[in-house]
Amino acid sequence: MKPKVIVIIGPTASGKTSLSIELAKQIKGEIISCDSMQIYKDMDIGSAKPTKKERQGIKHYLIDEVLPTERFSVAEYKKRAEKAIEEILAKGKMPIVVGGTGLYVNSLIDGIEYDSMPLDETYREKLMKMAEKEEGLKKLYEQAKKIDEEAIQKISPNDKKRIVRILEIYHTTGKNKTEQEKLSRQKEVKYDYKIFVLNIERPILYERINKRVDIMLEQGLIEEVKNLIQKYPTFPTAMQAIGYKEMVAYLKNQITKEEAIEKIKQESRRYAKRQITWFKRIPNTKELNGLEDTQNNIHIILEGIN
Repeated sequence: MKPKVIVIIGPTASGKTSLSIELAKQIKGEIISCDSMQIYKDMDIGSAKPTKKERQGIKHYLIDEVLPTERFSVAEYKKRAEKAIEEILAKGKMPIVVGGTGLYVNSLIDGIEYDSMPLDETYREKLMKMAEKEEGLKKLYEQAKKIDEEAIQKISPNDKKRIVRILEIYHTTGKNKTEQEKLSRQKEVKYDYKIFVLNIERPILYERINKRVDIMLEQGLIEEVKNLIQKYPTFPTAMQAIGYKEMVAYLKNQITKEEAIEKIKQESRRYAKRQITWFKRIPNTKELNGLEDTQNNIHIILEGIN
């Protein structure tokens, strides 16, 4: 029988962190972050990383593991997450995967071997340079849309890294990313993933997102970004994150502070919308209501894993 692994997913600001920590306390669990930005060191406020106090003594994996200057791939995430699952199981504890990065979730639950995806560094560099030109990223986005509409629906028109990846895979193999993923799936997934999706009515979720951005600013988001710029010379992937790229634009006097704040809120709402769409496509999930009492949701989870 395959070992069970709990997976709690949902859009940004839906309450995944507090629910997962409370669950972990009650069932002797440990948490594996499934967030593409919380993996980075020194990116705390803008990534809504749980503080040491908020973690309440629960061990968290895949948080603060990589410098913002480093590239971090889905393949690397899968490798580290599965290693963490094994460590937790070896202790006789329950692994709880928590986050909202759809690609990371799918790499685990579908067993997609992204390592087998082909690379073409030269072509990628060429595309990256094109993306820097005026209207360049927009043109690449339209090009990628024609090649792989299914994959492009899941990402932001500003997500340079993933737009380029769609084009790179097609250029190297003649097959689009969606087709390649189907070819790369393992015959059998290692674990029995029990997947729970935390949902909240859209208007309430958007209110929460707006409030969360205001709180981030109160906590010192601008100072955090200033420190990152001073500490690290370049940010290949990390600085594409919502909240960071807008603040960099503000600090470079490209937009006003008010425009940056509004843009962060808008992009965060759009991201939440894409997350909801992504998670709806995942089969065999159980829904949790983000407005329900935490204990009720924990009860649903415990019933769902037995």
